[in-house]
Amino acid sequence: MKTPAFKLFSLSEALFSVKAFAAAMAALYIAFSMGLPRPFWAMATAYIVSGPLSGAVRSKAVFRVAGTVLGCAGAIALVPALADSPELLTLALGLWVAVCLFISLLDRTPRSYLFMLAGYTIGLIGFPAVTDPSTIFDTGLARVEEILIGILCATVVHSVVFPQSVGPALLGRLDATLRDAERWTREALSGKAESGGDRQKLARDITELRVMATHLPYDTSEVRWMTRAVRAMQDRMAYLLPLTAGIEDRLDVLRGELPAEVSTLLADLDRWVAGESVEGGADRLRAEIARLSPAIGEGTGWKEATLLNLLTRLRSLVDIHQDCRDLRAHIRDGKSSLPERLDPLTRRRSRDVFHLDAGMALWSGFAALLGIAVVCAFWIGTGWSSGSAAAMMTAVFCCFFASLDDPAPGIRLFLVFTLLSVPLAAFYLLVILPSFDSFPMLVLGLAPTFLTLGVFVARPATMGKAMALLMGVVGSLSLLDLGTGDFASFLNSTVAQVVGIATALLVTQLCRSVGAAWSARRLLRAGWSEIAAMTAARSGIPVGSFENRMLDRVGLLSSRLALAGPQQDLAAADAVNDLRVGLNVAELQRARRALGGPAAPHVARLLGAVGQHFRGLSSRRLGTPPAEVLPMMDAALSNLSAEPRSAERDRAVIALAGLRRALFPHLTFAAPDPSSESLREPVTA
Repeated sequence: MKTPAFKLFSLSEALFSVKAFAAAMAALYIAFSMGLPRPFWAMATAYIVSGPLSGAVRSKAVFRVAGTVLGCAGAIALVPALADSPELLTLALGLWVAVCLFISLLDRTPRSYLFMLAGYTIGLIGFPAVTDPSTIFDTGLARVEEILIGILCATVVHSVVFPQSVGPALLGRLDATLRDAERWTREALSGKAESGGDRQKLARDITELRVMATHLPYDTSEVRWMTRAVRAMQDRMAYLLPLTAGIEDRLDVLRGELPAEVSTLLADLDRWVAGESVEGGADRLRAEIARLSPAIGEGTGWKEATLLNLLTRLRSLVDIHQDCRDLRAHIRDGKSSLPERLDPLTRRRSRDVFHLDAGMALWSGFAALLGIAVVCAFWIGTGWSSGSAAAMMTAVFCCFFASLDDPAPGIRLFLVFTLLSVPLAAFYLLVILPSFDSFPMLVLGLAPTFLTLGVFVARPATMGKAMALLMGVVGSLSLLDLGTGDFASFLNSTVAQVVGIATALLVTQLCRSVGAAWSARRLLRAGWSEIAAMTAARSGIPVGSFENRMLDRVGLLSSRLALAGPQQDLAAADAVNDLRVGLNVAELQRARRALGGPAAPHVARLLGAVGQHFRGLSSRRLGTPPAEVLPMMDAALSNLSAEPRSAERDRAVIALAGLRRALFPHLTFAAPDPSSESLREPVTA
């Protein structure tokens, strides 16, 4: 039985391999023609930059170029200033790498490549100059030229030769995600949803779509002109996750107690979401929802508030599905101008789309600094002639895998395949390169190995191993000056390469690797801390940013929970429910500021208790919400119901019902006891 790794290559895999090889050979030829000392740096860079989607290659290339130039400038500034003290110079270079890595990890868009490249480029240029500072400018210029040649060649080839655009792939994923959202919506409306897997998959898909969309402005397809509409559609789809989860919950608690007209409405809505013709369409559904919504007045109980919450969510559901359909039709038509109704959606951009972990970014930077310090101490202490290559490799590998929870397996894979690549690299150095006296013959000698490896690089199942083997070969050649290279220098540089990678692996295992369960708990605590902060906010809460970050956390959590295995505390965690809590808290905060009656202090006291609960969760004091929160909710509902009718009053009641369901999902509709003194007592906080 054939394994997936050795199945016959596809046309797209072969095309990628040919394009990557062509870019690498073009870079190598230009580097040879310019007389650069280490032309294989250009070839290695071309392979690193190459990717299956032209838009992604182009977007990263812009920031790679800027990062390379910034790293070179840093090396030229630091090396002459600290040339008399190798210890201080290596420490300064290590600090530069650590700071750049820290900044890079705080940005999950293509911009991160700017600081990532600035970090390890200073290592590629600065460490070799520690023992010979007088060559820093020439070395820096040569290294930048080699790297820029590789970046530009890969970018041009992948943009011009049969470009694989991001646009069509993104739209395909967008359509598939919308179909999944519609299917989950219909299952929720009918009470048949298996919500856990659907929620996590939808969150993952939305996060992946957001990452893909960051490359869209640089794409070669016409879809790049639709970037605003695509992002607006993603924003609308993102809100479907907490919205549909809330509808599913409300229907579950109201099942059997729904008015017959609401059940008929649900059936019509189900058919409309499925794309069937419904009399009057979305407008009639909105009108029917408004007609069926119960009025809030003194004595309103939790059942009426929950029904109002449900119908309000159904109205939002109609609006969002209609917006998604209209935006998708606009993208399909390719018109530059948007309909007047949709234009505001494309101008409403939320910042802070992704969850960021400053603590782990700082710790990753420290681990990189520690690894560099260890290998540099050994290098300077022993006077090892190739120690700079080891420091370079440590810097590169501490940066490459820093975004992973546990970088050790990836570094270990590269270490193993670097060792396996040594015979092949030696064969090229000792046999192939000396045998050919023309560039076309060199290309023929390189083609069998690199075209074959390129196919496996294009295949997700084998990409890691193939890339490690490929970079092991070309990396060994890159470390040599071809004008003076021999077997002894090759062996020395290979040992340095292995020592550098092994040091990165050792330091990572000792002080940086964390498990999936640990990361999952950290993600949950980040959400809880943010909710706690929202309950005490004194100014407007950016709801869109909070929602985006929480959705991203849901997607990140799903993969980590699968790896973590059975964990009692993680099994009880529900990040989607936390998202619903946060959205309701934000709505209550906004409504509280607009309420002028006695209800406002009751809402404030309730928010304070909810905030205290989530601060406890974020401080590892796990538990259910305290019992005193329930009478506070009853008091808030009773006082809100007695407020004069207003849109803010109704929004507060809707949010309060949602918060009660999110915090106490097993409660019945026990009405607040109007005789309870706590319901109407004055509150001063």
